[in-house]
Amino acid sequence: MKVLVPVKRVIDYNVKVRVKPDQTGVDLANVKMSMNPFDEIGTEEAVRLKEKGVATEVVVVSIGPAQAQETLRTALAMGADRGILIQTDADLEPLAVAKLLKAVIAEEQPGVVVMGKQAIDGDNNAVGQMLAALLDWPQATFASKIEIAGQTASVTREVDGGLQTLSVALPAVITADLRLNEPRYASLPNIMKAKKKPIDIKSTADYGVDVANRLTVVKVTEPPKRQGGAKVADVAELVSKLKNEAGVI
Repeated sequence: MKVLVPVKRVIDYNVKVRVKPDQTGVDLANVKMSMNPFDEIGTEEAVRLKEKGVATEVVVVSIGPAQAQETLRTALAMGADRGILIQTDADLEPLAVAKLLKAVIAEEQPGVVVMGKQAIDGDNNAVGQMLAALLDWPQATFASKIEIAGQTASVTREVDGGLQTLSVALPAVITADLRLNEPRYASLPNIMKAKKKPIDIKSTADYGVDVANRLTVVKVTEPPKRQGGAKVADVAELVSKLKNEAGVI
């Protein structure tokens, strides 16, 4: 069985994000970039499925600029077999990404898609669900445990009330949550091997998909700075401040 893992190049989670002075977007100049953490978890899970003998091949795909090859190389060093880069400098919306992934899946015919539940830059949490809808495949989101036997996947997911276990028929789309696993560090030998693994470079035009944006960003601003706390003498003063100053009651 082939496993397809979409991965995204994002600002490293340790970096403080800066907004451009003209408020047109986020400043990416000289900023450290890395693989989206949730996609890293998805890659690790796919590699583990291969190590268990459940999967025969792990294919990673990224949609982004030429530098996204570095992200694919990271996934290849973790144990993926080959990569696909759909090269574009445009900031695509989730629907366009889902359409491109659908086109890739039509060519690759994977048995399951394992992907991060969301990217930490846009925080949309939409591509996995949109992809499943476009493919008309079953979906299991926020997976904290995945077990595959034959043509069925048992997925434990975190919900508000605790844990929920779903059984989905393959092929399916599964999105990874934070507690699914702990991604491995790529060893130096595997990093060297990853340099020789193939990456196919494609363009959005190769798939004939409409990737035009439907939304227009008016402006991007930083969140307001957190105000300092204050001590109150009693409950009455607390209620008064919440009502008259904070305006929350």
